[in-house]
Amino acid sequence: MAANNNTITTIPLLSPYKLGKFNLSHRVVLAPLTRCRSYKNVPQPHAVLYYSQRATNGGLLITEATGVSDTAQGEGYPQTPGIWTKEQVEAWKPIVEAVHAKGGVFLCQIWHVGRVSTYGFQPNGEAPISSTDKGVTPGLDGVDWSPPRRLRTDEIPQIINDFRLAARNAIEAGFDGVEIHGANGYLIEQFLKDGVNDRTDEYGGSLENRCRFALEIIEAVANEIGADRVGLRISPYADFMDAIDSDPEALGVYIASAINKYGILYLHVNEPRMIEVNGKLETPHGLLPIRKAFKGTLLACGGYGREDGNKAVADNYTDLVAFGRLFLANPDLPRRFQLDAPLNKYNRDTFYTPDPVIGYTDYPFLEAST
Repeated sequence: MAANNNTITTIPLLSPYKLGKFNLSHRVVLAPLTRCRSYKNVPQPHAVLYYSQRATNGGLLITEATGVSDTAQGEGYPQTPGIWTKEQVEAWKPIVEAVHAKGGVFLCQIWHVGRVSTYGFQPNGEAPISSTDKGVTPGLDGVDWSPPRRLRTDEIPQIINDFRLAARNAIEAGFDGVEIHGANGYLIEQFLKDGVNDRTDEYGGSLENRCRFALEIIEAVANEIGADRVGLRISPYADFMDAIDSDPEALGVYIASAINKYGILYLHVNEPRMIEVNGKLETPHGLLPIRKAFKGTLLACGGYGREDGNKAVADNYTDLVAFGRLFLANPDLPRRFQLDAPLNKYNRDTFYTPDPVIGYTDYPFLEAST
């Protein structure tokens, strides 16, 4: 039974939090969600409504993954946004302004997909670039991924510079900061994980070497826009796009420890989904080792709901909780959590359709009288 306005109680997810220089009024974060509605890689006016629908005063929103260069845009996911051209920067501005008008804090997630691509998306039909020349399993996720080309050592500084320039562009567009996408099998994680990275230079082999690329990007971006405007997302336990590590806990703890010296805004960790073990749902790995290693704000993500999100905050397991599918289907998710109101069900079939309304801005709000 949903509570009414007269019986609202404060819950951990709706308690305030000081995130660097930002005063958050609650801990319910919009997770980055690829939406495939940025035609020709340019953010569109319909994104103004989409993001502003989910904005609240003192709420943190993270954009869908946004490409850092034209080569980064060859990811096999059509119509994803970029932030490497003046046109893209200008297109982001009204979207950011709409979120800020509602008092929201807005970060742009920046990515390079690396080998998660096909020749058809790459400039001049070239091979995608990666830490390796090993490709993603053909047919995985329904796509025949093209074999990548291993980056030469002397090419790596250019990729790092692409992230730096993208971060500068994000600030020019009005964003409050950026989240560096080091998760989900994309380029940075292709360097991080030993199941992908088979290099023998200073960017491969040892854990320290495999993390070098990520840390150099963080340092470059932090130097460009300020560490207090930079977040990092990792997913050490995940195996998305064949990105597997032999010791994911050691990887997560190493990264968490290594970034302490930069003083970045937060670390965002995508947890493994719950799996069924002997008839019970269990999460095989937890964030406590990473929580202990990282001295800053921790943001957890991975299938949370109201009850377990509240518990995670109450137990000091995490500081903030990012919600993806629930926030997509419930643009007023913080209010629904506040009222313990029923939630809309999400429609997976419309997650990535290019329609500017269906599955995008047409999920209903609670009635004003609720």
